[in-house]
Amino acid sequence: MTLRLCCLLAVASMVAPDLPAQTRTAPDAAVLTKLLQEFLAGASRNDAAVHDRFWAEDLIYTRSAGRRIGKADIMKDLRARPAPKPGDPSTTYTAEDVRIQQYGDMAVVAFRLVGTTQANGRTETAYYLDTGVFRKRQGAWQAVSWQATRVPKEEEQAKKEVAAAEAALEQAAGSGDAAALESLLDEGFVWTHGRGEQTTRAQLLDQIRSGSLKIGKRETSDLAIAVSGDTAVVRGVSRPAPAGEAPRAVVFFTTTFANRSEGWRAAAIHTSGSE
Repeated sequence: MTLRLCCLLAVASMVAPDLPAQTRTAPDAAVLTKLLQEFLAGASRNDAAVHDRFWAEDLIYTRSAGRRIGKADIMKDLRARPAPKPGDPSTTYTAEDVRIQQYGDMAVVAFRLVGTTQANGRTETAYYLDTGVFRKRQGAWQAVSWQATRVPKEEEQAKKEVAAAEAALEQAAGSGDAAALESLLDEGFVWTHGRGEQTTRAQLLDQIRSGSLKIGKRETSDLAIAVSGDTAVVRGVSRPAPAGEAPRAVVFFTTTFANRSEGWRAAAIHTSGSE
């Protein structure tokens, strides 16, 4: 090997990007990486046009929740979403550890998806292992298959996030902030009172907005949090705040949280005592 060739190889090794071997050997790695980055930026703002370009018409998408859908399902869901309101939770998606393997006009793109959600002054992060199969048609790459798998949270981290969600829920309810409360309650939320009555999410929000229900500021104690996968149960005691309104009896509560893509949301509350 000549001295000149050795020098050229040394320079090339210094300027080559630090990418996995299979990515460096994929001829269209740069194109596919840029396509992925542009898609994630568009997905972060729910851009339907970006989704339309990214997904192939014959797409098969297996969601992390175990549901299989197609492109038509994705586009229908995007177009049905209401316009975001100020204060609504927002999620930004980015990719880590991108690995690309190319086989002619087919390519596999595997990466770690990071979803960072901002809601009510809190930041929650979810991780997924995503794998997409792309096909190049008429010079353009599109995803024809997709598999997403949620990465389980570490138990201690999950408990911290659930505790923060519980505190935010207490704050929103106590101050009568219906907008914040709406973002913290799951769509199927039900509040079961000790006397046997049930209040749905819509009913609770209507009562808060109309002023017919005023919970008032309360203090919680004796919190116990148990986490199992994407479900968490919080048990505790709620008492009127010292500077609050007329004293009310102690309330014992159990709150069930579900970990959605936008973070932990209260799915059910059961209270006993004089509310």
